[in-house]
Amino acid sequence: MDSSLLSEKETNPWLAAESRFEEAADRLKLDDGLRKVLRNPSREITVYIPVQLDDGRLEVFTGFRVQHSVARGPGKGGIRFAPDVTLDEVRALASWMTWKCAVVNIPFGGAKGGVVCDPTVLSEGELERITRRYTAELLDFLGPERDVPAPDMNTNEQIMAWIMDTYSMHMRHTVTAVVTGKPLDLGGSLGRAEATGRGCTIVTLEALKELGLTPSSSRVVIQGLGNVGGMAAKFMSQVGFKIIAVIEIDGAVYNPHGLDIQALMEHRKQTGSILDFPEAENISREEAFYLDCEVLLPAAKENVIHSLNAHRIRAKILCEGANGPTTPPADAILAENNVFVIPDILANSGGVTVSYFEWVQDRQGYFWNVELVNSRLEELMTNSFYHVLSYARNHSVNNRIAAYMLAIDRVAFAHKLRGIYA
Repeated sequence: MDSSLLSEKETNPWLAAESRFEEAADRLKLDDGLRKVLRNPSREITVYIPVQLDDGRLEVFTGFRVQHSVARGPGKGGIRFAPDVTLDEVRALASWMTWKCAVVNIPFGGAKGGVVCDPTVLSEGELERITRRYTAELLDFLGPERDVPAPDMNTNEQIMAWIMDTYSMHMRHTVTAVVTGKPLDLGGSLGRAEATGRGCTIVTLEALKELGLTPSSSRVVIQGLGNVGGMAAKFMSQVGFKIIAVIEIDGAVYNPHGLDIQALMEHRKQTGSILDFPEAENISREEAFYLDCEVLLPAAKENVIHSLNAHRIRAKILCEGANGPTTPPADAILAENNVFVIPDILANSGGVTVSYFEWVQDRQGYFWNVELVNSRLEELMTNSFYHVLSYARNHSVNNRIAAYMLAIDRVAFAHKLRGIYA
């Protein structure tokens, strides 16, 4: 799965997003003016964050916030803390959020944020000071009707609570709707933590129906047992899928008869690793990734399926739990091999969908029970799956380009209705 031999053109997330946008725009015969508007972000913000570390040193961290589109509503997108965050990555993720929100037809645009830091070497106090100063630098650009952040890589509900508090202190009143993914006691939503994994399960079940398969006859390989992969594994096993392999950063475990996901998670909690699970054998990550199966669910990182390995994928269905796990050149190979792809901007949109529900509940001041959250998520994800499938059939394109076409069409229509302010 090593992608180090690939070109920058294939692995750069902004170039990948751009190439798919161009193909979809061509298919839609989008005029040049709208193409320019939709191709480029609305706003890119870089901030430099001075923070006093615990040892007394003053350090300056770099932060980004990209608002790709606000044509259909406030910007929406997570904030990631990682040492390798780049503006290109944040820009690509912001554009994906625009299309993701449009695919599931919720009234948000796309945004994304990031801070270049290594959370593993920072104390809780240092993380809080970084978060609060980052928020303060962006005050003029955030808000329930402007831009609504959420958790992402290496951020969590505590960091969202700090953002909400910082924003609220400056507004002089509590503003719960400025972020989603908050603790329940501060206006978070039931069902939010499980939403992305649940959404992956919902659309995979619909894909099975299209291919004439059943959960009990379907073997699943999951890459990544974090929030998305872990929740997907839990829900898929509950509805009868056979999870035959799980891949993590230190290796993979395999049982052709199916893994007991709850027991595997307990084993990892006790040992710190999925390896040496008594009910499975250890195998290499590569071997697990290329197993013969009905469903492959990459839920870890970008560019894991590319031009050098796409021909080795043996799954019938690829459900993209991660953002950007497949490079553009790999799409053609997967199509040639009749792999049914559920693209990331549809497959993992359960998280932003329930974030939308959280935002609605905060603005109403009235909170839903978990059954209502989950039933509305299922209705919205199922409808979106068939909208994408209909686009694919009507335009004779693969599911990914169909999803982009559907999304671009909706955002372009909003721009046409609004016109250009001058």
